[in-house]
Amino acid sequence: MGEAPEVFYINGFSKFSHEIESQQNHVNDQNHDSSWYEEIIDEDLKWSFKLNSVLHKAISEYQDIALLDTKRFGKALVLDGKMQSAETDEFIYHECLIHPPLLCHPNPKTVFIMGGGEGSAAREALKHRSMDRVVMCDIDKEVVDFCRKYLIANREAFSHKKLDLVISDAKAELMKRKEKFDIIVGDLADPLEDGPCYQLYTKSFYEKILKPKLNDNGIFVTQAGPAGIFTHKEVFTSIYNTIKQVFKYVIAYTTHVPSFADTWGWVMASDQPLSICADEMDRRIEARIDGELFYLNGAWFHSSTTMNKTVYQSLQNETHVYTEENARFIPGHGLAFRL
Repeated sequence: MGEAPEVFYINGFSKFSHEIESQQNHVNDQNHDSSWYEEIIDEDLKWSFKLNSVLHKAISEYQDIALLDTKRFGKALVLDGKMQSAETDEFIYHECLIHPPLLCHPNPKTVFIMGGGEGSAAREALKHRSMDRVVMCDIDKEVVDFCRKYLIANREAFSHKKLDLVISDAKAELMKRKEKFDIIVGDLADPLEDGPCYQLYTKSFYEKILKPKLNDNGIFVTQAGPAGIFTHKEVFTSIYNTIKQVFKYVIAYTTHVPSFADTWGWVMASDQPLSICADEMDRRIEARIDGELFYLNGAWFHSSTTMNKTVYQSLQNETHVYTEENARFIPGHGLAFRL
């Protein structure tokens, strides 16, 4: 019998460092056929990626970090054992996150991105000709630094004159700033127990800190976690219901992201109506955006707001509201859990 495939986990526990160290050596020994990374989706479910190599690994002050070179999805950023984005399909997630709110806004000029350390959200926002300034605020300098080094597709965005890169806690940064923004984006990691950002999904944060920093016709958008038929109740419906307590107009939309192995959800909100027809969205894409969008168009966006019966009913019936004392989490744990 042949040698059993070597499998390693980036699952947020103390064995992280030496397991990746041994895996890095294993990959560099050209035994690529037996090199796999497994992400733990739940206690009874795993998602495996065949590897070319481990490009970078570290444990920062806030989270476990790894940049993997996968055979199927290219370079993949993994934080606290959770896939954040992959080279071959990250455009799906980031086009869905950034362009709907900017296209619904009559004339977006300023954007504040909470998180977004890899630079992809900023890259998409900077495609809009009307943009005067994009503030990207990420708490983890180590994530930002190694994404600038390794993610070639975003190097132009990181050096763009309209980008203001801030290394800080997004909550503290918004609190101290006097200016308001047309768009605020939550490009945050999923809410993990004791992770670095679950408090940025709470009603008090949205109501007391975030919303006052929006201009009168401003729009807020956030990624909202898995939204599949079996996973949408983890955090998606709760994030949606929490935002409904704060804004008058709230839209949830979803699509499948292959490297996430699930349907993914976003929530967009404003105190001004968000209605825009498919044809008008296509006209605005043509008139406002430099470069090509590979996923989003008007017809897709309208279809993405239609949920299947089960998810629709769950959204309508959800009663949970995120608070610091009563949060929901996806499976897994952040760095603080291990200290």
